[in-house]
Formats: sequence, C-alpha cells, structure tokens
Amino acid sequence: MPLLFSYGTLQDPAVQRANFGRELDGRRDRLPGYAAELLEVADPDVPPSHHPVVRHTGDDADGVDGTVFDVTEDELAVADRYEIDDHHRILVSLGSGVRAWVYVAA
Repeated sequence: MPLLFSYGTLQDPAVQRANFGRELDGRRDRLPGYAAELLEVADPDVPPSHHPVVRHTGDDADGVDGTVFDVTEDELAVADRYEIDDHHRILVSLGSGVRAWVYVAA
C-alpha cells in the first residue's frame, strides 16, 4: 500500500471524505530538507487563493511537519487529480525513515 505525506489540506478530514469517500489513517511525520511557503494560485476557481507548497532546500536543519497516510493506488490517483498544477508528486524519505509520496513545487 502506498504512503502519502501531506502538509496541507489533505490532512483535513472533510477534504479526505470529499475526495476519497473516507477518512484516512495517518500518523505524524516530518519531511527533512524542505521548507514550506505559500503559493498564489492563478486559477480563481480553486479556493483559497494561496496554497502551501514545499521546496527542497538540502539543509538538514529545515523540515516540514505533516501526516503520512496509508492510501490505495486508486486514492493516489485521486490525490493527483486533486492537487493543483503547481505541484508534482515525488518519492521521498521521511524523518521516520519510511518512503512516501509528497507533492512539491513544480
């Protein structure tokens, strides 16, 4: 089963229910070597107008807290459609040592 790390809206149970039809099982983790910032969304149909995004810094002192979720391959495809075009999905190692997918700045 794939793992998906979220530092933003996919942590919200209402967003999970709306997109996956269920609340996801997750646990807290950290994405080392990345920093978060707010990205202005150009599409006026995507509220809110700013979304969090992470960028690789390469600095071990940097890190982003979030939640790692167990998802199915189908749910991972749903998450791909949910995320805005300014993000792309990559496989990373989290602070706990597990490998998980995460959406980073495109």
